[in-house]
Amino acid sequence: MGKEIDDTAVDTVDGLQVRAVSVDEVAEWNRALNFGFLRPHAGIAPGLRRRQWEPGRMQAGFDGDRQIATFRSFDVELTVPGGAVVRADALTNVTVSATHRRRGLLSAMMRRDLESAAQRGCAVAVLMAAEYNIYGRFGFGPATQGCGWTIDLSRTRGLREGLPGVPGGRVDFVTLAEQRELGAPLYDRWRLTQPGAIARDDIWWERTTRVIEVPGDDFKEPFVAVHRNADGEVTGLVVYRIDNKWDGAVPDSTLTVEELIALDLPTAVELWRLVLSVDWVRRVVVEGVAPDDPLPLLLQDPRAATPDKGNADAMWLRLLDVEAAFGARSYGAAGRVVLEVEDHLGYASGRFAIEVAEDGTGRCVRTTDDADLALDACRLGSLYLGAETVPRLAAAGLLTELRPGAAVAADLLLRTPLRAWTPTEF
Repeated sequence: MGKEIDDTAVDTVDGLQVRAVSVDEVAEWNRALNFGFLRPHAGIAPGLRRRQWEPGRMQAGFDGDRQIATFRSFDVELTVPGGAVVRADALTNVTVSATHRRRGLLSAMMRRDLESAAQRGCAVAVLMAAEYNIYGRFGFGPATQGCGWTIDLSRTRGLREGLPGVPGGRVDFVTLAEQRELGAPLYDRWRLTQPGAIARDDIWWERTTRVIEVPGDDFKEPFVAVHRNADGEVTGLVVYRIDNKWDGAVPDSTLTVEELIALDLPTAVELWRLVLSVDWVRRVVVEGVAPDDPLPLLLQDPRAATPDKGNADAMWLRLLDVEAAFGARSYGAAGRVVLEVEDHLGYASGRFAIEVAEDGTGRCVRTTDDADLALDACRLGSLYLGAETVPRLAAAGLLTELRPGAAVAADLLLRTPLRAWTPTEF
């Protein structure tokens, strides 16, 4: 497991100190976070930050007594291909003041956190990257893809005929309290079916449903509806807002879907039918669905759905325990591939054999056999959940094929039936 991590340790970089903050320092940490996220006008939420505080998990960079960098992490369950979960170190709230950049603060905070995560037994670390070129040098690679659509209702005029529905099912609007009560167990069932999905804690649900009010959050109460089957079981939920606009005497409203979770296609059809039939709405913006969600194909005219300009990589991942991580997921074909991995931080360095049985279960072990493919840690992170393909990385010069045909063979082995996606920002 490695050396024991001292959460009280203080690191010095370029005359600045990096250390964990105490629970009494979270208000100042929150102010530094707001400043780093270019929101100095936003108020602080000390109650929320105290609940998020864990010993050693909330860090800051100090210039004297002033906090000029922030960093926080928490452990979370991550669903991997096949439906198993691994323990992940989730990084968030990472900022460095513009006056203190390029002085090693981020590197020091990252090093401390990853060392602690490896010590705790986390198989991977994950984060949401605001900028593309920062986190690759720490071994993170894009691991999920975001996908959104804008649907022109005047063009599609709803869903195709003959789609499966739910006989005896019903859709009802619910309150925010009911969203929290009904949505949490629904999401916990659904997330185990979606590679890349992460667990949501009580704080996430309380903040989303306005139990916790955070200064600076632009909250507008949404419409929330749940779908129940004939037995009364909740099988889906949709959350949307409407921008009520008129072009003179003509309605010209936009409906924005913030979340739609369905346990099966018939439930999804019933919820999309509701969304696409609201009076006064002329366009529907879907902020996020899985990249292989069939939504456009459900429409009478799939061309009425145009991709959102913000579609891009979302969650990034780095391997901390290669054997545990790859041993937990399932695979697309039987076979064996040997990977030579370069990781300057050391966690994923070495040569690993991934061996897959006929039933799709696999194991990952260190080996001295000749390698089939050579890659670095951040490309390994992109392959782990199936966000990238081996041939595409090889074609881009981001991965080296050491044995002819190995890229195609490895791609079949690593293939996943569902593309990785998470609807949960953190």
